[in-house]
Amino acid sequence: MSDHPRTPDGRYFVVRGRLWRLSDPSLSAETRERLVSELMQARRAVRAAKGEAAALGQARGKVDAAKRALGERGPVWWRDGAPDFNRRLVENTPYAEWYAGLDNAED
Repeated sequence: MSDHPRTPDGRYFVVRGRLWRLSDPSLSAETRERLVSELMQARRAVRAAKGEAAALGQARGKVDAAKRALGERGPVWWRDGAPDFNRRLVENTPYAEWYAGLDNAED
């Protein structure tokens, strides 16, 4: 992810012009590592489900739970009341000017 630009406030990274919320920086390294491991395991389970509706639903639920625990989904982890722009096109957000000013805005 280090090759993707991060917003100056550290809340998002940008992929193909879209904002994606970063993990909560207040998580301990140990907690973050455990949750990322759970997320990767759940993603592998999604791939392994191959059309089995029940298994796929369960695996997707585990992906969602891990992403919420990391702060990448669900309630925002910042406390200043700023809105969430997760998964939005950066050009339609307050980050548009910052992004347009990057040397390589087409990441």
